[in-house]
Amino acid sequence: MIKQVIKTLTTHKGTENLVLIKSEAKPSILDYAILLKPRVMSLVLFTSIVGIVMAPGSIDMVTALAAIICIGMGAGASGAINMWYERDLDEKMERTRERPIPAGRMNPNSALLFGITLIILSITAMVLFVNTVAAILLAVTIFYYIFIYTVWLKRRTPQNIVIGGGSGALPPMIGWAAVSGNISLDAFLLFAIIFMWTPPHFWALALYNSSDYEKAGIPMMPTILGVEETKKLMLVYTILLWPLTISPTFTGLIAIPSGVIIGLLGLWFIRHAIKVKNCNEHDEPRAMFKYSILHLFLIFVIFLADRSIQAYLQAV
Repeated sequence: MIKQVIKTLTTHKGTENLVLIKSEAKPSILDYAILLKPRVMSLVLFTSIVGIVMAPGSIDMVTALAAIICIGMGAGASGAINMWYERDLDEKMERTRERPIPAGRMNPNSALLFGITLIILSITAMVLFVNTVAAILLAVTIFYYIFIYTVWLKRRTPQNIVIGGGSGALPPMIGWAAVSGNISLDAFLLFAIIFMWTPPHFWALALYNSSDYEKAGIPMMPTILGVEETKKLMLVYTILLWPLTISPTFTGLIAIPSGVIIGLLGLWFIRHAIKVKNCNEHDEPRAMFKYSILHLFLIFVIFLADRSIQAYLQAV
């Protein structure tokens, strides 16, 4: 299987114009850390921890830590192979051209080997130290991000973010499975919240950073369907996200007061989408992008706070 993965990845073309990288290039530890996409990894780790905390049952600290480390390695592996595969795109984009490979600080094969090594270690360790269900979900997440999003979707369709968002939504389910050994409706709701949040989040970025994507030839929604259609879709997705964010209240995962607060945060997100739809400047999409990050963070913080309060009340 590993040989097939390597063969599929190494058939990638389209990097003829990539800046030449010296064979003696010696990347720093920081360069390898950048390959891991630490900002993305931080969100992945945070949401997976929420999955661990919210799942029914108990887990010892060592096993929980092992699960978190495995998820982090898997996320890092995905980021490294993504940067290896997209090195030609990164060279064209202002936002990414200083990454280790396009900047000439790292040989592409080093990044690929690093990513493959992390994949093997993360999945194997998850099987050995946590459980098989969590390991399968981790493997699905990694291969979904690499093959479905990076290789298949990103260069071909403006639906890349919509379909590809599944990989970023899976970490809380992995955390959940690490504790319970299975997947329930509540675990799926955690997945669904991130899945529905992802398109408006990235489309807001694309609206005020569209020139970068156009240079790289990435078919983002604003450049293919147009700005106005993208704005309409952003509003639709934020409206559809709202009932998903409060649905854990009805399943009993969180208490009603927590659901009310999350609902109010969601209404403010919809307000941002309405303002984006009615404006022609870049300020509103930028503001919505920033709020979207805070929005998702606060939703999951409220989940954690709710669980802590419930545990305290049960202990009193």
